[in-house]
Amino acid sequence: MVEEKHHLIEYANGKSLEEINGTVHVPKGKGFWRTLLAYSGPGALVAVGYMDPGNWATSITGGQNFQYLLMSIILLSSLIAMLLQYMAAKLGIVTQMDLAQAIRARTSRTLGIILWLLTEMAIMATDIAEVIGAAIALNLLFHIPLMIAVFITVFDVLLLLLLAKIGFRKIEAIVVCLICVILFVFAYEVILSDPNWGAAIKGLIPSAGVMASHPSINGETPLTGALGIIGATVMPHNLYLHSSISQTRELDHASDEDIKRTIKFTTWDSNIQLTAAFFVNALLLVMGVAVFKSGAVKDTSFFGLFNALNSPSLLHNHILASVARTGILSTLFAVALLASGQNSTITGTLTGQVIMEGFVHMRMPLWARRLVTRLLSVVPVILCVMTTSGESVTHQHIAINNLMINSQVFLSLALPFSMVPLLMLTNSKTEMGQFRNSLWVKIAGWISVVVLIFLNLQGLPDQMTAFFSDNPTPHQVWLGHISADIIGTLIVLLLIWVIAELWASNRRIRQSQANEK
Repeated sequence: MVEEKHHLIEYANGKSLEEINGTVHVPKGKGFWRTLLAYSGPGALVAVGYMDPGNWATSITGGQNFQYLLMSIILLSSLIAMLLQYMAAKLGIVTQMDLAQAIRARTSRTLGIILWLLTEMAIMATDIAEVIGAAIALNLLFHIPLMIAVFITVFDVLLLLLLAKIGFRKIEAIVVCLICVILFVFAYEVILSDPNWGAAIKGLIPSAGVMASHPSINGETPLTGALGIIGATVMPHNLYLHSSISQTRELDHASDEDIKRTIKFTTWDSNIQLTAAFFVNALLLVMGVAVFKSGAVKDTSFFGLFNALNSPSLLHNHILASVARTGILSTLFAVALLASGQNSTITGTLTGQVIMEGFVHMRMPLWARRLVTRLLSVVPVILCVMTTSGESVTHQHIAINNLMINSQVFLSLALPFSMVPLLMLTNSKTEMGQFRNSLWVKIAGWISVVVLIFLNLQGLPDQMTAFFSDNPTPHQVWLGHISADIIGTLIVLLLIWVIAELWASNRRIRQSQANEK
C-alpha cells in the first residue's frame, strides 16, 4: 500500500471547506425550536464580523458627539447586513458553491486572481485590528509590554490547531459563548449608567439630521459619523464565509422541500445572531452617551477607553464612579476586547481558506493559513510600535489606533466585489432556479448595494488623506483626494469588468439551456 503524501499547499476544486461540508446532522420531523437549534451556529460565526474591534470606536464616538442621533444608522446597517447574509447563505445552500467558487466559475482566471488578492487584503485589514485589539487587551490585563504582546498574538495558531480537532459544532458553541461575554460586559456597564431609554428608542427612527454636514464636533459631523458606522459594519469577507458554512448541515439537494427548510432555518439563525450584534453596537453607542460625561472621552482608542473607565471623574453617575474605583469596568472592557479578537481569529482563518480554495483552487492546513496571515499582519503593527517607541505613551497609542483605522480602507476597496456578484448570482434564475430573489429582495438589494458603494467611495478621500497625517497640510489633502479619485476610478472599471463577465457567462448558460430544449 502506497502512503499518500500531503503537501503544505495542495490543489483544491471540491466542495467548499470539504472537511466540514455536510457534517452536521439535522433531525427530521422535530418541532420548530429543536430544528432551529440544529441549524444554529453559522450565524454566530458571521455575527462576529459585525462586532469586530474595528466597530467599537465609531459607535462610542458617535454617541459621545451626537447622543442617540445615529442609533437609526446602526439599525439600518444591521437590516442591510441581514439582507446580504440571507442572500449569501442561500447561494451556498442552493448552488452548493460558496461565493468565491461561484464567481470564479463565471469569470476568467485573471479576474479571479485579482479578486482573490483584493479579498486577502480585506482579511489582513481585519486581522490588523484583531492583532491590535488582542495585544492591547494582553497589555492592559497582564501588563505585558506591547511589543511582546504583539508577538504573543502569533501563537493563536495553537488555538486553531486545538479547535481543528474538536469539531465544527463545538467551534460554533465556543463562538456563541464569547459573543455572550461581549454582550454581558456592555449590557452590565450600560445598565449601571441608567441611560434615557426613551431617547435611545426615539433615536431608532431615521431623521434628516443623520445626513447633516454640521455641526462639527471634535472634527466629526453626523454625516461622517454615519459613514464611519456603516463602513465599519458591513464586512465583505462575511459574505464569503456565510456562503460556505451554510453548507455544513446535512441536506438532500434532490428535495426542494429540504432546501426550503434549510434556507428558512439558516435565515432564522443568521437574523437572531445579527440581532445580537445590533444590540452590541447599540450598547456601544449608548455607552458613549450614558456611561461617560458628554465630551469627556478625548481619546477613543482602546487605551483611552480603558483609562476612561478607570477614571470616576469622567463617568456619568456616582454608581459608575464607585464601581470604576474597583477596576471592574475597565477589566471587563479588556476581557471583551480579548474575546472579540479571538472570535475574529476563528472566522478570519475560515474565510481565508474559503477564498483561497474558491478563487485560485489552492488549499493550506488551517494552522499554516493562519500563521502566514498573522505574520503578514503583525509586520505593520510591529513597525508602528518600533517607530513610536521613543515618543510619548499617548503618541504611541494614537499611532496604533490610527493604523487600525487606516487599514480599514481595504474593506472599502473589497466590498463592491463581493456585494455586486452576490446580488447578480442570487437574482439569476439560471443559477438559483425557483430560489432566486423575489422582486422586493432584488429592489432592496440593489438599493442597499448602490448606497453602500456610494458611501464607501464618498468616504475614500478622507481615508486616503488620513494615511498622511492627523493634521494634513493642504498639499497632503490634495494628494489624498487625487489618490482617492484614481482608486475610485479603478474600482469602478474593475466592477464593470466583473459585471460584464458575470452577465456574459449567465447569457451563455441561458443560450445553452435553450439549445438543449
